[in-house]
Amino acid sequence: MSEKINGYDYDWANSENMVLCGASSYVQKYYFNEKFNLLPEEIKNELKIMCVSFAEEAGGILTLEFDNSGDLKFCVRVDDGDFYFDEIESGLKISSYQGKKEELLSQLELFYRMIILGEHVE
Repeated sequence: MSEKINGYDYDWANSENMVLCGASSYVQKYYFNEKFNLLPEEIKNELKIMCVSFAEEAGGILTLEFDNSGDLKFCVRVDDGDFYFDEIESGLKISSYQGKKEELLSQLELFYRMIILGEHVE
């Protein structure tokens, strides 16, 4: 699902990393990767709230992506001409999520390694 966002071509499904979810302040859209439909609804809702509130408060595009080693990363993309993007708010929100949602984020990494990558984790 590729779309132009203020001249920035972003393909939610074909990122270099595996995109879990994301939200864009430019087109007011939330994306959730259907490969993660096995996640409980409460977790899906929590991810949606995190991404959408980030996009509304800081601006830009936030995606939660798994890299090749299975680590979950917060990726922020901003249109070059976006003068409303709040870089300070962006950093504060991500730091807040990493602290307050540490257990959730580590459980998502475990889920990804076991279910998506098929690794045997003890």
